Amino acid sequence: MRNDTIEGFLHTLADRVPAPGGGASAALHAAQAAALVAMVARYTDGPKYAEHAELVHKIRDTADQLRGEALSLAEDDVAAFTAVTEAYRLPKGDERLAAERTIAIEAATLGAARPPEALVHLVSRVLALAEDLLPIGNRNVISDVAAAAEAARAAATTARVNIEINLGGISGTAARAELVAAADSVDRLAERADGLTAAVRAELAR
Repeated sequence: MRNDTIEGFLHTLADRVPAPGGGASAALHAAQAAALVAMVARYTDGPKYAEHAELVHKIRDTADQLRGEALSLAEDDVAAFTAVTEAYRLPKGDERLAAERTIAIEAATLGAARPPEALVHLVSRVLALAEDLLPIGNRNVISDVAAAAEAARAAATTARVNIEINLGGISGTAARAELVAAADSVDRLAERADGLTAAVRAELAR
């Protein structure tokens, strides 16, 4: 996916194929959020920002890393969803085969919930970078902090529904608890994104 064109990805996304879908789209939202944070950090450079250089460089480098991780999660999501479709195609001709198929489906379903779960945690890290950057960032590109926040919000809320759609097929108590906790944390992430956007808009309105 990382080497596809935007047009090629959107064409495949629109097609009647199992993947990519919402999960990959969520990860790309997160990658864009991280890229926007890195861009603002790169504009926050030079003598004027020397006092904050160490923090800005850390934000920039971490955002670059998270962008790569988000792209990997997009690819993981496609692979995981493909595994689910393959599990459903397994034969169920007798009791043994049916039992093996059921086990395979549940394992694949849990696997499909893991990339969006990881994405929720990644979004929290992206928002933390944006929160650190907002007070010190170059005011000429401050609107892009809000753009990053909104992309991060979209990533998190989309990841949440991609966790929730898989919960019905997961019986393991510990695994379900982890996934539910990740989904439940999204409201707080959305509030943080809202706070960033509100702060930017308030400054722009001065």
